[in-house]
Amino acid sequence: MIHIQQVSKYFGSKMAVKDLSLEVKSGEVFAFLGPNGAGKTTTIKMMVGLLQPSQGTIHINSFSMKDQYLQAKESLAYVPDQPYLYDKLSGRELLEFVGRMYNMTEEKIQEKIQTMIELFELKEYIDSLCESYSHGMKQRVVFSSALLHSPKVLILDEPMVGLDPKSARIVKNIVKEQAALGTTVFMSTHSLEVAEETATRIGIIHGGQLIVLGTLLELREKLQGKDRLEDIFLELTNQ
Repeated sequence: MIHIQQVSKYFGSKMAVKDLSLEVKSGEVFAFLGPNGAGKTTTIKMMVGLLQPSQGTIHINSFSMKDQYLQAKESLAYVPDQPYLYDKLSGRELLEFVGRMYNMTEEKIQEKIQTMIELFELKEYIDSLCESYSHGMKQRVVFSSALLHSPKVLILDEPMVGLDPKSARIVKNIVKEQAALGTTVFMSTHSLEVAEETATRIGIIHGGQLIVLGTLLELREKLQGKDRLEDIFLELTNQ
């Protein structure tokens, strides 16, 4: 699970995130929404240890990202908004490398790679160099590497960017399946349709502050007369 307590982040005098408190439980798909510059990516980078909060605490599976960051990182997986791969490795070689970093046995690595090949339909290009992949192919391999060690927390930053409809459908199905297995899924997305379809709860951040939190039904009740998430989002963020 994810526990964020009174977290703020400043860059000099600029406030990026202010007094954010949030808990996401096992088996949840949490959609983190907000306009550009709202603080979504800054929050995610603090959650995965790429940035340190100016104040407040973050715990991943009860491990502190400040004092127990290795244990915390071992139990999470992070898919950034841009898929970064080692161009001169094949998809298979990359997955083998990731598996060894997590101290998986060779037998387990090969077993999980085969599972990922079938899950993400990688058979045709798993042994080609990553530099030859399309954006959608790269994203599928990045997801495969994220799921290889069976993380308890899956953190996604704009996972649908640049995906063709088939790849997007695969990713949405994986998100739902992971949650059903008990994985905590935290997803930042600009796709309100994806949030409506997959999220069990939604949080909207604006100007660095969390302005609303709840299920889609609770958000509809809060803004009576607004049924579509798009309308709710635009109303709350004054877009």
